[in-house]
Amino acid sequence: MGKSLNEIAQELKSNNKKVQLIYAFNGTGKTRLSREFKSLVDPKSDEVEETSLASKKILYYNAFTEDLFYWDNDLDNDVDLKLKIHPNSFTEWVFIEQGQESSVISHFQNYTNLTLSPKFNHNFSEVAFSFARGNEEPTQNIKISKGEESNFIWSVFYSLLEQVIDVLNILEPGERETDKLNQLEYVFIDDPVTSLDDNHLIQMAVDLARLIKRSDHQNGLRFVITTHNPLFYNVLYNELGTKNGYMFAKNEDGSYDLDIRFGDSNKNFSYHHYLISAIRQAIDDNKIEKYHFTLLRNLYEKAANFLGYKNWSELLPGDKELYASRIMNFYSHRTLLNEEIREPTEPEKQIVKLLFNHLIDNSKFWKEV
Repeated sequence: MGKSLNEIAQELKSNNKKVQLIYAFNGTGKTRLSREFKSLVDPKSDEVEETSLASKKILYYNAFTEDLFYWDNDLDNDVDLKLKIHPNSFTEWVFIEQGQESSVISHFQNYTNLTLSPKFNHNFSEVAFSFARGNEEPTQNIKISKGEESNFIWSVFYSLLEQVIDVLNILEPGERETDKLNQLEYVFIDDPVTSLDDNHLIQMAVDLARLIKRSDHQNGLRFVITTHNPLFYNVLYNELGTKNGYMFAKNEDGSYDLDIRFGDSNKNFSYHHYLISAIRQAIDDNKIEKYHFTLLRNLYEKAANFLGYKNWSELLPGDKELYASRIMNFYSHRTLLNEEIREPTEPEKQIVKLLFNHLIDNSKFWKEV
């Protein structure tokens, strides 16, 4: 039987490991988990508006972090476009107290483009972007893409994390340059990989792993990292040298599972592995439902793409190609009400088994003997 989101968060909190690396498919509830975890670690921040840096027990990056940054689009003139920064204790500490403006800019340009330059106002409440184009004058006050915006916000967070680790690595609290971080216990990072290409994604994972390894475990700071990206998970898993990771999954009844997994993403979380496992389980348990036709078609599409076929239907068995194609298209593109309530017939369930075994047997998928 699965667990509630609160129970999963409690399980993470009770684990004393320095790093807990978690994989979950999109839509599972990673951001909700980060909020639930925050409520357990620092419940008072949910009851009152807590602005003091010295009272923080958790530093987290998720979709709510990005909401602290929002655009002033200058709707009247469409000229003076700025990204506004909602005042908060962490950004004030990074920019005003620690003077990390240049560090943020450097990280941002490493993940995006060296010719894309942020410029902060005097109190760091907003930032404008310019783009250099060869020998021409830079294009001022441009609106960057959503992916670039996410990278900028991550660069602010990463610069903050660098400073936090440098301070907390001085184990004697009385010798630290500030006592504002003494209460900090956790860093929760949820999917900081939006719109990065593979090269920059790998760089981000390597940089983050390096920073985490630099954090002295004796300072008590612990990290929880969730992601839906197999490559990001894979690089972190290997760079950190962790012994295991976790698979976070949501069940059909709304409960959750957090299963320990040994090995990197290549072994555990590739999506086609998930499809194979889900379809095989349904066949073995004789619980084939309508959505398994969609999963099967998805598996055929991925196999055809990898093998170089133009159409996924070319992998179907020749004697049943028309029937199989019609069945999978029928359940993959349901639009009529009677189609929504109609359950697969027994012959249709058997076609799932036949087509699944055909693909596994004829496309050279590895099979355990």
